[in-house]
Amino acid sequence: MMRCRNRIYGAEFSAKEIEETAAGSGLLSMEIEFNRECNFNCIYCYVQNDSNGREELTMEESRDVIMQAGELGAKKIIILGGEPMLYPHIMEMIRFIKEFGMEIELFTNGTNITQSAAKTLSDSGVVVVLKMNSLDENLQDVFSGSKGAYKYIQEAFNNLREAGYPHTTPLGISTIICRRNIDELVEMWQWMRDQKITPYIEMITPQGRASENGLLEVEPHRVKELFYRIARIDREKYGCSWNPQPPLVGGQCLRHRFSCVVNAYGDVLPCVGVTIPVGNIREGGLSDILKDSEVIRDLRNYKKTIKGPCGRCENRNECYGCRGAAYQVTGDYLASDPSCWKNLDKQDEIIRLPLKASRLVPHKPPMLIVDELTEVSERSSVSELRIPEDSILIEDDGKIGDVFYLEMVAQSVAALNGFKNMKNGESSIKGFLLGIKNLEILGGASAGDKLRVRTCEVAKLDEFGIVKGEVFKGDDLIARGEIKVWHSNEANES
Repeated sequence: MMRCRNRIYGAEFSAKEIEETAAGSGLLSMEIEFNRECNFNCIYCYVQNDSNGREELTMEESRDVIMQAGELGAKKIIILGGEPMLYPHIMEMIRFIKEFGMEIELFTNGTNITQSAAKTLSDSGVVVVLKMNSLDENLQDVFSGSKGAYKYIQEAFNNLREAGYPHTTPLGISTIICRRNIDELVEMWQWMRDQKITPYIEMITPQGRASENGLLEVEPHRVKELFYRIARIDREKYGCSWNPQPPLVGGQCLRHRFSCVVNAYGDVLPCVGVTIPVGNIREGGLSDILKDSEVIRDLRNYKKTIKGPCGRCENRNECYGCRGAAYQVTGDYLASDPSCWKNLDKQDEIIRLPLKASRLVPHKPPMLIVDELTEVSERSSVSELRIPEDSILIEDDGKIGDVFYLEMVAQSVAALNGFKNMKNGESSIKGFLLGIKNLEILGGASAGDKLRVRTCEVAKLDEFGIVKGEVFKGDDLIARGEIKVWHSNEANES
């Protein structure tokens, strides 16, 4: 009995390589988008409108970040999109990557995979992963949101086979698990195995269009049954042994330990599911971005940082659930994966944002000002509050004074730090406000007003930090300034 592992997402790297990369700021692979253009309108697409008016990367910028990845140790580039085969310079970029000595995986819906293109891809050794969610023509067109998509995909598949795939070059098929296709996935798996194709069947991350489409939802127990049924078939029929675990059937996703994503606008993200930009290559080098990112560091050190049931799971050495699902559902990239069948009866142990500030900070009424922590990102947060009518910090004219603004920011910082250090549901982090700098009052607020506080850590040395705070009433910025704080790094381990 051989132990089969999915080639996609790290199985080709040794455990030693992964551990050494995770311990540093290097890479073994990098995912990149050259474009966002796509001719399909897939009902499960994860891509969100995050351009903010920015231009897509130029060829020179894409080449440069690929070279930076290579210098950090990357051996493979994974090309995403949009639809990469609509990118006018795709073949030039493929030649450049190969000349730079890296392997390539290309995720495509099959558009422009002509006989000539398929041969070029095969001759270049490009591993093609074709998106195919059903063997039923009508259903595939529904998934793709485009009439005729099935024919595009089948034509591309036939052209790839004529070019030698999967015998001369590996071919994968990417398939999502959902209510509409779950009954045919066992058959699809066996068909792919018989064709020597790498099956890449995964659970949907609830983001983008997938989060808006109830037709895609499938009960967790049915997903579990699918994983275990395919595992049994793989073991008995194909001699492949693997442990069922989300989110990939027959595979693992530990990509955050050795990879990252660069999107079409230069944002660096942990993965397509953890949509937290940790930097932008137009503003800094890839090495510095990875080295300085708190989010990247937390994910690479996941055995010590993941909260709740996933942090206690007996399989945590080779599984940490789907970080994308955890982030999209809970707002916390370190939360336990709510979609994992092992956590079905442990949902109340999984922390979710927004979270009451009273669970995160040592303050008690009437000194407790912040109501809840609503968002957490790279060294930043958003908190909300409604100014209480009986606050002792309200001045005689009914408005809040400078002290109230400072306390709002300080408590928001404390809430973020307490949240990051939560392990078993509560936090006992200690901290102090040490100083104030450049406080500007740009507007006013009174009892009953709802305010939003945005914080961003601009500098840190050990347990000391300088944090920029902004206070908003609606869309209006009414105060801003910087504070110096001290926080203990000791988390509550009870």
